[in-house]
Amino acid sequence: MEQLHWVRHRCQHMMETNTERGWCRALHGQRIKSPLDSHRTPQRVPDRQRKVFACCGPQQHDYKAVSKNYKCNAICTTKYTLLTFLPMNLFQQFHRVANIYFLFLALLNWVPVVEAFEKEITMIPLVLVITVIAIKDALEDYRRYLFDKKVNNRVVQVFTSTTGAYTDQCWKDVRVGDFVRLSCNESIPADMLLLHSSDPDGVCYIETANLDGETNLKQKQVVSGLPLQQVECSPETFHSHIECENPHKDLRRFSGFIEHNSGVRVGLHSRNLLLRSCIIRNTEKVVGIVIYAGHETKAMLNNNGPRYKRSKLEKHLNTAILWCVLLLIIMCVMAATGHGLWLRNFRESLFSVDKDTSPAMAGFYLFWTMIIVLQVLIPISLYVSIEIVKLGQIYFIQNDLALYNEQTDSRIQCRTLNMTEDLGRIQYLFSDKTGTLTENKMVFRRCSIYGVEYPHKEQAHRLEAKEAEDKVTLTNGCHGKSGIMCSSLGCNRSSESQGTLPVNAAEEEEVEEQPRTNDFCSHWDKEVLPDPEILRKMNILCSPMLTRSVSDTSSCLELSYILDFFFALAICNTVVVSSASQPSHFDKDIPHQVIKKPSNWGSTGPLHFSPPPNNSTKSEQGQEKNHQWSRELLPVEGNYCKSEVYLNGDSDWTEMDVEDSLLEFASQHKNTDEQLYEAESPDEGALVHAARAYHCTLRGRSAERLMVDLPGIGPTSVQLLHILPFDPDRKRMSVVVRHPLTEQVVVYTKGADSVIMDLVEEPRGSEQGKEIHTCIRNQTQQHIDMYAREGLRTLCIAKKVLEKEEYETWLNKQLLAESSVENQQELLLDSAQRLETNLTLLGATGIVDRLQEDVPETIEALQRAGIRVWVVTGDKQETAINIAHACRLLNTNDQLLTANCASKDECAALLEDLKVKVKHESNISTDLPPVEKSSPSLQTSFILVIDGRTLDWALKKELSDVFLELSSSCKALICCRSTPLQKSQVVQLIRNQLDVMTLAVGDGANDVSMIQMADVGIGICGQEGMQAVMSSDFAISRFKHLGKLLFVHGHWCYFRLANMIHYFIYKNVMYVNLLFWYQFFCGFSGSVMTNSWVLICFNLIFTSVPPLIYGILDQDTPADTLMKHPELYQAAHASKGFTQSMFWITVLDAFYQSLVCFFLPYFALKGSDVGELAFGSPINASALLIILLHQVIESNTLTWIHMVVLVFSVGLYFGFVLLFSLFCVCCSPPTNPLGVEIRQMSEPVFYLICALTTVTALLPRLLLRALCNTIHTIGWKSSWTGKTPPLGLCRKRPSQDLSHSTITNLPVCANNPDLEPNMV
Repeated sequence: MEQLHWVRHRCQHMMETNTERGWCRALHGQRIKSPLDSHRTPQRVPDRQRKVFACCGPQQHDYKAVSKNYKCNAICTTKYTLLTFLPMNLFQQFHRVANIYFLFLALLNWVPVVEAFEKEITMIPLVLVITVIAIKDALEDYRRYLFDKKVNNRVVQVFTSTTGAYTDQCWKDVRVGDFVRLSCNESIPADMLLLHSSDPDGVCYIETANLDGETNLKQKQVVSGLPLQQVECSPETFHSHIECENPHKDLRRFSGFIEHNSGVRVGLHSRNLLLRSCIIRNTEKVVGIVIYAGHETKAMLNNNGPRYKRSKLEKHLNTAILWCVLLLIIMCVMAATGHGLWLRNFRESLFSVDKDTSPAMAGFYLFWTMIIVLQVLIPISLYVSIEIVKLGQIYFIQNDLALYNEQTDSRIQCRTLNMTEDLGRIQYLFSDKTGTLTENKMVFRRCSIYGVEYPHKEQAHRLEAKEAEDKVTLTNGCHGKSGIMCSSLGCNRSSESQGTLPVNAAEEEEVEEQPRTNDFCSHWDKEVLPDPEILRKMNILCSPMLTRSVSDTSSCLELSYILDFFFALAICNTVVVSSASQPSHFDKDIPHQVIKKPSNWGSTGPLHFSPPPNNSTKSEQGQEKNHQWSRELLPVEGNYCKSEVYLNGDSDWTEMDVEDSLLEFASQHKNTDEQLYEAESPDEGALVHAARAYHCTLRGRSAERLMVDLPGIGPTSVQLLHILPFDPDRKRMSVVVRHPLTEQVVVYTKGADSVIMDLVEEPRGSEQGKEIHTCIRNQTQQHIDMYAREGLRTLCIAKKVLEKEEYETWLNKQLLAESSVENQQELLLDSAQRLETNLTLLGATGIVDRLQEDVPETIEALQRAGIRVWVVTGDKQETAINIAHACRLLNTNDQLLTANCASKDECAALLEDLKVKVKHESNISTDLPPVEKSSPSLQTSFILVIDGRTLDWALKKELSDVFLELSSSCKALICCRSTPLQKSQVVQLIRNQLDVMTLAVGDGANDVSMIQMADVGIGICGQEGMQAVMSSDFAISRFKHLGKLLFVHGHWCYFRLANMIHYFIYKNVMYVNLLFWYQFFCGFSGSVMTNSWVLICFNLIFTSVPPLIYGILDQDTPADTLMKHPELYQAAHASKGFTQSMFWITVLDAFYQSLVCFFLPYFALKGSDVGELAFGSPINASALLIILLHQVIESNTLTWIHMVVLVFSVGLYFGFVLLFSLFCVCCSPPTNPLGVEIRQMSEPVFYLICALTTVTALLPRLLLRALCNTIHTIGWKSSWTGKTPPLGLCRKRPSQDLSHSTITNLPVCANNPDLEPNMV
């Protein structure tokens, strides 16, 4: 029945055209219409805009005019219909040149004057290949149809004007402008603008795992300016209309505005848009209006299927095919010439010829006849065989247990099907740093505030202990697993404040509490031990008793910096807050204006603050506006400083008091309801946890407010005015809030130090104030440099207090930018840059990001393999250099070349000087004595370190040649402060100019362009989402997996395919030459000594399966040897692989074997009365044995699978020819094969000829292979003195495959108790 439904659907689809609710095809760039001039007549909308009206209410006329021009929500991903399948599939298949070639030959055989075989026989190869591919395409399209049907028939609640209520409708019936109501855990049917949420603060949480693979929750908010969220919006009273940009595939960009009936415009952003295929979480009910439907949604626009890249081996294969075509033409020309000469010199020929045809014309006809006869020289099945082999290779790669990560329960993903062989030819590797070489599990390590450095020694000791523990765990084997992201909390665990359905007591007892975990914030990551010195200073706010006030204004200023610093860490982010018992939300039970004023201040003794960097004791009154805490919270200027309270008269602060304070602080923090933070980046989570360690705890957030626990104050509501998100151009993010104590508008900014330091305001006022700011900045910069040298990630924290007039001026421009449609992103960027100026530097943070396990060993192995490793990162130069030392990219004997220039001319001069220096040192190294030259310690290697600004100039056309020459002469390159565009430009420069194979590996969205630009792109499943993985060719979980992927699988895949292609060419040339040699004895008439059925099936069936097994299972070198000796990766390319020399050696060997295979039976049967079919019988049998045994000689691994396939091929051939000889009377006119094969195989001379021919043909190949193995073994024994020679270069013929047999019997899954990493 399902098939009948499919047929009916295909027919209906053919007849439905341009109907209002018809099926929709994908958008192909057509211009979209929209209505409305002043007379309400439909007009075309500008290219970048569309208008959306509600389906009901007072704008129904506009809705009907516009909706018919937009796509419906039905999706159709099928390629064909029932009527168009055959013509379209044939049209697509004949885009291949090989299919066109064989179609031409099949049609040519229908011409009587050039006919070589029966007309039907020549059609068999082409029909067989096309039929197989057509069946495959039909099955794939049928699966697409079933998926489309399932998706289109999903049910969702849509508001209908006829009933005035929400009714259930299929997804396919949803239109642009419809109002859709969704409940928790429901999928979103189309891209919708969020108009209502059951959350009182207008917030909705969605899970985008189906869209981008990220499982952390995203927060969306209702469009501002709409009625109160307590009452569900009524579609019938919705008078606003929406104007937005046309559909595009950028998931993170959406711009437009909604114009209310009053004429007020409100800007729209991506946070207002609910995307198709995402899932509603932690929200009972939402209502939205459909903006994009069907194929215009971002999910469908990004659904492009597997990426296609053309491998270099495929390009070389095309060259080899062209040589085969040239060889075919030469052979046909020789046959045509010989036929013409034969007819001219031997008019009384034994062969039947047309005497009315001139020799020249007969030769012309014979040329085309020979094209048909020798057509098997061009392997029609080679391309199909290559695809099958690649599928087999991918299967074994994906099931390699050494590439399986048990901790994350993830294995390698092969996202591109035709790039496996390129893994074996990599010459340049470009790597990101954070998340690629490092864990990207950020942990707060130390900080600098007010120019004072706080080392957090206890935190350092804990991290060292943890690292030692991890090393032991990795050595003994890791058994625990943790998800990459925290799983979303279902609605059955939502709180009543969310408006979700509560769970009754009985159900709660049955449900086991599963605390939500997050890889960003594991127990180890989120536990930050406070620095005692900071606690001493903050105790004035945290202690219940005050014994002595702080009368020093500079100390109050420093404490104000400290509070502002941790306050900024807590709120300057986009972290979603949740708990183990409640979902991510802003608790409505806490009033919005809860500000608990401090009642008791002080400590048990005198509190000693660090003096200002310039030892000043008084700050400028004009600077007080930037320190709200000192004026409103701290006892300054006669507020609290005039009162002194003593506890039992004791004024001494002892070490025991410090420890007691730490214990009390930790216990207070532990007793609070634990917060779970879901951050979009690991560093955000680390900073929020660091702030919580000092009682600046982020408790919740809504679209307009933040709930923060402040030290000495408690829960405080902070009005959130704006969020200026992070972007690669600005390299920073900011939040604009209204300060909870002073009611001033304050901007808190965090970002890269290279950017923030340039935005810090110049000190103004008295000389004393200037000295304070200058010293703070200088001291902070020194601390940042120290952090970078230690390999820590650094961020600067700054703030700015806005005057009322200044904020209102900026707000007007910001609202204008938000409501713009045409160039919203540019206007928002300009608005953010205008705000983030004249900042006050608060301090800096140092975050530790450990190297992944085995990264140094992997990079060292890559360099030994001859692969240039370049690090392209956006981090500081000092941090990148430190990581380069740690991962052994930079050794002690390497010379560091630094390029940091302030102008283009300076860059040009420096690059020239460095190039001359490198060239001079290289010449010196060349002139060294052989003993010194062989010593690695005496060789000079250069590492070029270049910053982003200098790199930008170096990539210019005028300097690119110099930069290319310099960088290619260096051992490695470290690009610091690089933008995503610069990363891709570096890869493009090396790939195009040097014509080398490049590989790029990264884990974040900023690595996507680099990954796509490289010949092979590898994404790492890390902490920064799945964008890198989705744009990659291969996805791995750890950097160390590159070793096995390149050295073993890359090596195997390349040589398997190269040898298989050589073998295909060999067997075709060898067999075709047998037909060509026969032409010398039949007057070049185009006759053959075998029946046409055997001729067609010989290469298509009898010898087609063994090369597939050879290409999938062969191992020229064991995996252990390849991993122990990475030098084999590049060294083997000089002697093996798909090269021109190997191609011609293969062709010459095929010529020799064909000569032996033809002329030895010829001389053995010369003078006998055998017919042409009897003469061809031992030749065909010998050719089959020679071709199959040739593969046995070339195989490095023989298993029972090989033997079964070989025996099957031999049995299939002899079974076919015997049955053919028994029952076929007129199958091959004009010859009669009846009884020929039976009579030949009954004579001993047949077997003697076959044996002698086979041995004679293969003996040179066998001797040559033995000689090569002996030479290679001796050479490696001398090269690896004192070490075990790579046994893989010797002849090793295990009885069973080393790894594949194990993998095929063991499924890869986390629940398998026998899963061991060392099984492969």
